[in-house]
Amino acid sequence: MKTIKTAGIVIFLIGFALFNALFFGGRYTLTADVIRQHVADPAKADLLQQHSEGLLHVAHGSSFSFVSALHSTFEKANKAQGLLYGITPEDIATLTQQGTTFTLTSVDSAFEGSESVVAFKRKVFKDYAGWLDGRSFASREEMAAQLGQVADNLSQFAIVSALGFDRYAVKELSYALAKASLVGPSTQRAGLFLFLTFCFCIAGAFMYILPKAKELPGIKNNGIFFHPLKSVKWLGIGVGTWLIAFYVFLYFFPEYMTAWVALVDPLSRALSGNEAGRFFLYGFLYTLCVLVMGVRLMLHYRHSRYQLLRTASVMFFQTAFAFLIPEILVRLNQPYFDFKNIWPLDYSFFFDYRLNQMVDNGTLGLFMLGWGIALIIIGVPVLVYFFGKRWYCSWVCGCGGLAETLGDPYRQLSNKSVKAWHVERWLIHAVLVFAVVMTGGVLYTYFTGSSYVFFFNSYQVREWYGAFIGAGFAGVVGTGFYPLMGNRVWCRFGCPLAAYLGLVQRFKSRFRITTNGGQCISCGNCSTYCEMGIDVRWYAQRGQNIVRSSCVGCGICSSVCPRGVLNLEVKDEDGRFGQPVLIGNNGVKLAD
Repeated sequence: MKTIKTAGIVIFLIGFALFNALFFGGRYTLTADVIRQHVADPAKADLLQQHSEGLLHVAHGSSFSFVSALHSTFEKANKAQGLLYGITPEDIATLTQQGTTFTLTSVDSAFEGSESVVAFKRKVFKDYAGWLDGRSFASREEMAAQLGQVADNLSQFAIVSALGFDRYAVKELSYALAKASLVGPSTQRAGLFLFLTFCFCIAGAFMYILPKAKELPGIKNNGIFFHPLKSVKWLGIGVGTWLIAFYVFLYFFPEYMTAWVALVDPLSRALSGNEAGRFFLYGFLYTLCVLVMGVRLMLHYRHSRYQLLRTASVMFFQTAFAFLIPEILVRLNQPYFDFKNIWPLDYSFFFDYRLNQMVDNGTLGLFMLGWGIALIIIGVPVLVYFFGKRWYCSWVCGCGGLAETLGDPYRQLSNKSVKAWHVERWLIHAVLVFAVVMTGGVLYTYFTGSSYVFFFNSYQVREWYGAFIGAGFAGVVGTGFYPLMGNRVWCRFGCPLAAYLGLVQRFKSRFRITTNGGQCISCGNCSTYCEMGIDVRWYAQRGQNIVRSSCVGCGICSSVCPRGVLNLEVKDEDGRFGQPVLIGNNGVKLAD
């Protein structure tokens, strides 16, 4: 059995090494045809091609050198447009000579150049600097200084947005052009390398996992706090570093990982009929991890029927609802939609483009909109009342599914201190408030057309939320920190839906974990394996029910208890929010 496990590790590492090697595989060569295919505006396509003389038909050996050269090309193009269409020192001199009162009264005769250039300058100046019209200045120098600031702003924002490439366009085009310019194993033999990479990884993982079936069922601690992978030692830190780097590239620098995205193109075309995007790659890897590590989880806790059913549930919902059904909907020309995702975890549900997409797609689109709203205002409180937040966090949610499967080896790393609990309560509810405020601003903009709510730009606020919470917290920290802080960092400290579910569970739910303090031997297994940082033993020693809002009802504490002290129950009971209640072996209340 040891030989099989060792061989499994070797085979997995071969597949993993091949996957990482493909990140650097291939060459990038930009052509005029690629530019015209991916730059929709012909004038901008000509502009980019005109300033790509040092980039066109030049082979780059890595995505890093190619993207760097591409960014330089965008900068050259923007600079050229700024020089051509920007407000020049000569224009400013003309504007400051309009009289002795130093009052800006007319710009129609201030600009020189071709007819199209002058027309653009007049329009953009009136659009972005109309507030200066008729304004008096104390001196010509003050007037010139103010006009100089306006000229700088026009060059950096207005001209770049209208005639050049702003930061959003640069990000989008860098990714699209890099992927289209790639020639290498991921594009020429994508099917072969897709098969080899993931077959090696899956086969190696199963060879390491399946021998567990020959062991006696039950939990064996086996030195988890000394294992180099499971106790914040060199191997765990290495895994965490790789995960953090992956999420940073995925969310912030996808243009560098186009070789990985191209690798799954055949699978994407088979499902949706489209080329793969970075989030298709992510969804595929995500689902694969849940399925493979789900098998491990089922073997590890096979003595518990509850754990077998729960694990099968998260594997099903991730594979069917989060991965396959949305891709099939796209193939049927319907909106991409994850029916199990709920606002505010699905923070973009009320964004204008998604609302328009659902409204414009007829009956099915309106059903999606109604389904999402019904889950928020009816589904959550009703289901939490009867089953606790576990119905979602431990049986349905994709984030919880990955945490329970891929993150299970790290569950013992969660901080059980009171200080961590205080941080958790403040932080997770702050994220919930942020999500509510952001969504309120987004809906205000959708219905009124005004992007400003009081002093805040709703588009800017939702961009902040997406970057810092959606990508940084939920992705980079939420998963990358599994080997460093445990597997439920996001669920415990950041998930706004978990906060909403927890509030309902804490004050209006029939679910709780009941304890029989007379049977507790203080072994500490329950606290060790609690992924949410709850000191379960403290409750068990006192015979006190666990009603913490953070509890996701995973039931692991009950599964690892050698004395059957802990039970997951759904019932009404005296003492729900009062003093601890001691329960005897026969379930009869012994004392208050």
